[in-house]
Amino acid sequence: MGENVGGGGMARPIGIDLFSGAGGMSLGFEQAGFDVVAAVEIDPVHAAVHKFNFPDCAVIPRSVTDVSGEDIRAEAGIGDQTVDVVFGGAPCQGFSLIGQRALDDPRNALVKDFVRLVRELEPNYFVFENVKGLTVGKHRKFLFELIEEFEEIGYPVQRDWRVLNAADYGVPQDRQRLILMGAKKGRSLPDYPKAIAERPTCQDALADLPNAEEFERLRNSDSIKTAAFGKPSVYAEPLRGLGNDAWAYGHPRNWDPKKLTSSARTEHTEISRRRFRETEQGRVEPISRLFKLPADGVSNTLRAGTDSARGAFTSPRPIHYAFDRCVTVREMARLHGFPDWFRFNVTKWHGARQIGNSVPPPLARAVASVVIAALGVRPTRPTETVDLGDEKLLSMGNTEAASYFDIQNPIGRRDKKSGARKRKQEEIEASYALHRGTQLVDGVAS
Repeated sequence: MGENVGGGGMARPIGIDLFSGAGGMSLGFEQAGFDVVAAVEIDPVHAAVHKFNFPDCAVIPRSVTDVSGEDIRAEAGIGDQTVDVVFGGAPCQGFSLIGQRALDDPRNALVKDFVRLVRELEPNYFVFENVKGLTVGKHRKFLFELIEEFEEIGYPVQRDWRVLNAADYGVPQDRQRLILMGAKKGRSLPDYPKAIAERPTCQDALADLPNAEEFERLRNSDSIKTAAFGKPSVYAEPLRGLGNDAWAYGHPRNWDPKKLTSSARTEHTEISRRRFRETEQGRVEPISRLFKLPADGVSNTLRAGTDSARGAFTSPRPIHYAFDRCVTVREMARLHGFPDWFRFNVTKWHGARQIGNSVPPPLARAVASVVIAALGVRPTRPTETVDLGDEKLLSMGNTEAASYFDIQNPIGRRDKKSGARKRKQEEIEASYALHRGTQLVDGVAS
């Protein structure tokens, strides 16, 4: 994968993922035909999971503020090769509108770092993903400033910018994201991808998965080997690695398709279970405020949960349409469009937030496909399979993951924090970890 060579021996276009998280956008761009050669991610737990799933990608476990385009090129080992696309969703601490220019507010600095790295890396294209709240009311001022900033560095932006719903691109989830695409001056701008007419349902996504509660071992583990999978739907088939198009234009991974992973059980009281049973599909259970999935509809937006400064509560995983329990991390992954070979941290909290923070791979793939088309590149299918990384990467907490990458832990401990440290922790994680799920941005729902 590191040599950027596809099945026909042709070089594949190169992509770089900023604010990569566990790798939802990385996967979508790979499936569209890019080789993602570098991923920048400050959270060491996310960086470790990205390294497991993309072992040939250079993971840079630092803030974008602390890296240059030259650093990224060196880490990726690409020298002065042309970078075809830079992509990512720069988090922001509120898109503050204080002062003359919103972009100059220090809380919005990470967005400026995205622009800076586009200027330094000089890619042919960029894709900037963010909350839909940026397009609403007074926040459009920030968006227009951002577009002007890109154009000042020689990157005209598709002015017909759009908020895309993942449900329109083959994901059984209502999830809306702003997608901005820009091209180096002189190159044609990509068109937005066309929506898919038929939406897959929650039942399409989950019906073939074994019920985690049938396995006692999943009380203390997140995986088990089993042959209890059912017949997959058209949607689930490629996620299981089945069918002719299971890998799209991505690199096939060596994995065990009989292993049910990311499926640690959640213990519920009988009172909770009764309330779950009594809740109608497509409605919110009034006590827990959890949404019950509709079998014949799509999921609500999957969110990342609270940060560790607020007590590290697990993401509000929805209630399964058929079972009186919350969905597992693997079931969340199915609702997000992640294939079954793709692994997450073994703890439910980390795993759920890695999904809630990520861009659904099918949405990323749809966007990446129009960038490939604008490049004039015919995507190629790699033939050699890739070994996944060391499974130890999946069980690391912040301290262990930071030690693995030989960096200081930027996230901090979740206990014994002073008030000042707690506030600082909240700032860091609100910015880096929670920007991708549904949230309020200066009072505007994302």
